[in-house]
Amino acid sequence: MSLTLYFLRHGETTYSRDNALSGSGLDIELTPAGLEMAQAFAAAYRSTPWQAVYVSPMRRAIATARPLCAALNLEMELRDGLKEMSFGQWEGLAQETVKQAHPEEYLRWSIEPGWYPPGDGETAREVARRAMPVIQEIMERFTGGNVLIVSHKSTIRVVLCSLLGLDVGLYRHRFDCPVASVSIVEMRAQGPFLRILADCHHLPEALRSRANT
Repeated sequence: MSLTLYFLRHGETTYSRDNALSGSGLDIELTPAGLEMAQAFAAAYRSTPWQAVYVSPMRRAIATARPLCAALNLEMELRDGLKEMSFGQWEGLAQETVKQAHPEEYLRWSIEPGWYPPGDGETAREVARRAMPVIQEIMERFTGGNVLIVSHKSTIRVVLCSLLGLDVGLYRHRFDCPVASVSIVEMRAQGPFLRILADCHHLPEALRSRANT
């Protein structure tokens, strides 16, 4: 049995709902809808035999993992490497606001986020340097089974790029990652295989429409 990694983005926050930049500098809570999303994931995946649950130490990620961990008496493995990208001085700002206030900087970040950070935050390469050791730790610890990784939009997409051999600077242009979505990578003998991308079918229809807005 091969090792399978499940990447779960945290549930809805006020910032994700409003398309504002919320990185490692904002440790915010889930909205009531976000908490419902966490419960829906737990209900849909509680029968999956989990080897471990690795979680970003940010409150929105912990709250997303908590219902499943509580239901199955699983201990969270908190890892700083799974935190969201830092957006520096842009934290909390709507993307349209940043685009208007800092047009040149926003354009550089939009085109090549691997090399240009948002504000004075992190580049995609810097996120990969701290996130991929967590993935390596999991791969060394488990040779098979299912491992859940609860993290954030940018971090998950950067990790997917790294696993699939893509330039991490393409993370914004290759993958979607709605709130509470699940992406599944199977670690096969030939290398990582992307089995499912950004799936939200575990959410009730009303929550699914919120996730994809």
